[in-house]
Amino acid sequence: MVAGGSFTANHAAALSWPAMSADKTRITALTDVTVIDPSTGRRDRHQTVLISGDRIIGVGRLPVPRGATEIDLAGKFVIPGLADMHVHSLGDEHVSPPLYLANGLTTVREMAAPDPVVYDWRDRIEAGTLLGPRMIVASQIIDGDPTLWDPNLLHVLVVDDEAGARAAVRQVKEEGADFVKVYSRLSSSAYRAILDEARRQGLTVHGHAPDQVPIKQVSDAGQRSIEHIHSLGLSVSSREVEVRRMQQAIAIKTGDYNGWFRQMHPIEWIAANTFSRARAADVFGTLRRNRTRVTPTLTMHHVLDMPDFTGPDPATRKYLSEDSIGTYDYVIEDLYKANRTAEEISHQQQMWEYRQRFVRELFAHDVPVLAGTDTGTPYMVPGFALHDELELLVAAGATTRQALYAATVEPAKFLGMAADLGSVAPRKLADLVVLDADPLRDIRNTRRIHTVVTRGRIISPAERSRMLAGVEAAVKTPPAAAVLAAGGCCGTGRPH
Repeated sequence: MVAGGSFTANHAAALSWPAMSADKTRITALTDVTVIDPSTGRRDRHQTVLISGDRIIGVGRLPVPRGATEIDLAGKFVIPGLADMHVHSLGDEHVSPPLYLANGLTTVREMAAPDPVVYDWRDRIEAGTLLGPRMIVASQIIDGDPTLWDPNLLHVLVVDDEAGARAAVRQVKEEGADFVKVYSRLSSSAYRAILDEARRQGLTVHGHAPDQVPIKQVSDAGQRSIEHIHSLGLSVSSREVEVRRMQQAIAIKTGDYNGWFRQMHPIEWIAANTFSRARAADVFGTLRRNRTRVTPTLTMHHVLDMPDFTGPDPATRKYLSEDSIGTYDYVIEDLYKANRTAEEISHQQQMWEYRQRFVRELFAHDVPVLAGTDTGTPYMVPGFALHDELELLVAAGATTRQALYAATVEPAKFLGMAADLGSVAPRKLADLVVLDADPLRDIRNTRRIHTVVTRGRIISPAERSRMLAGVEAAVKTPPAAAVLAAGGCCGTGRPH
């Protein structure tokens, strides 16, 4: 055995399995690690984690079974595999899936399926023929008429009545959606028809809170998650009736997402300056009791609120294609920075400060929070963006444990997979991240990834490096065919 996480010759077999799935007979022992429990913040030191097939079979101060592959990880920290609960994957199968895994993401929730290829990825990953994270994939976006999306940029299902809403739900189930994605411009009647038909079809509903439906009604109606802070912020204003009337009066043409955004901004500004603790206690109490999850997507809001301070990270730019960067440059310069007054710029920057305070209130009221990035928003790199989100959650006021919980335990509960995911324990799926430093001490340590385990398959430091190098090469190669449409929340992406 070689210290520091190295592999002996005996270990080489564990990295050269012919199939993508874990060896169902071999036992792998991760030894002398500190196991972190995101539910409690407990650190159990000098532990051995035993893995057989895709499951953890033992955790504790255990002997290494005879014939097991032992990986000495003295001084390392083990956490459950991470989840990004709001992504719009970029590129082809050689880009997003390996970037997610290399960053310790063993689960992602894909928040729109404009191209059926993402269902193919999901199914191939599940079958063990494509290496990638577990993918829970949305339907096509279902929006009202007129929709916020330009049909030349992204295909959405537009519905304007109850019959159309029900037909859309049946259609997306047939297409293979794991859940229904709802959007901002749905009418109240179409929205309620979607929820009813989804229940009939055995699907859940996630997405935006429609402009025409108050947040408490969204939660009481059974929508499982609310994405972003826009509408949530209006619901906790002492002038809620006024700002909601203004929101409902927004008028746009088809595809005018930025027109919607510009009309929403002054409404949000009023709400931010009339935050009511009494309204927050009422609304957040409803979300907590109904277990309606909130995905704040602070990474996305930071881009939209602070476009003057947004650009590609020099350290990760190499994982984005020049086409992606060019599109993002256009979006930032021509859509978000153009024609703003000095007052608007000042208000945007102050809105970013407000959103951080808002997220602090979510945690203070024990609202269940999911960590999600809205990858697909300018300059975000799949996988790396989740670490940005965790840092922003902590900067907003979450503890390091709460941030980890939002990326591990809460996603497992939300997906109905708490028996399999969310902790390092016997009988759980072997989705793990081995870190060089303690993330409870400093959340930035989630970036210090040594090894990733996905369904029992060990991704060593050398393999991680090869995966990242493969992505760097892939983004320099023009695709032979169309790839996924990148699209964040607010019209920030275009089909590639």
